[in-house]
Amino acid sequence: QVQLVESGGGLVQPGGSLRLSCTASGKIFVVNAMGWYRQAPGKQREMVASSAVGTVVADSVKGRFTISRDKAKNTVYLQMDSLKSEDTAVYYCYGDIYSDERFETYWGQGTQVTVSS
Repeated sequence: QVQLVESGGGLVQPGGSLRLSCTASGKIFVVNAMGWYRQAPGKQREMVASSAVGTVVADSVKGRFTISRDKAKNTVYLQMDSLKSEDTAVYYCYGDIYSDERFETYWGQGTQVTVSS
C-alpha cells in the first residue's frame, strides 16, 4: 500500500510565501512523476506543477511557484512565492508509482492554502 502525506499549508497574506511538502511511503518500487494539483471552491481541479524527467509549471503560477524533488526521499516540494488571493485552494500532491506490479496514480489528502489579508 502506498500513502502520500502533504504538509505546509496554511494562511498567508498576499505577497507572502509558503512551502508545501509531500512524501510517498509504503511498498514503492519506482516513482515516475510527482507533482501538484489544486482545487478552488466551485472550480475544477487544475494542474499546478509536475516533475518527471523535466518540470512543467502552469502558466498561472509560472515565475512564482517552483517545484522540486528529493528522489532519495520520495518527496516533492512546491515553493510558492508572491502568493495571490486567487491561489487560495486545496492543494493535492500526486505520484505515479510502481507498486504491486503496476503503475498507478496515488493522491495525498490535500492541504489548504488560504491567501488573505
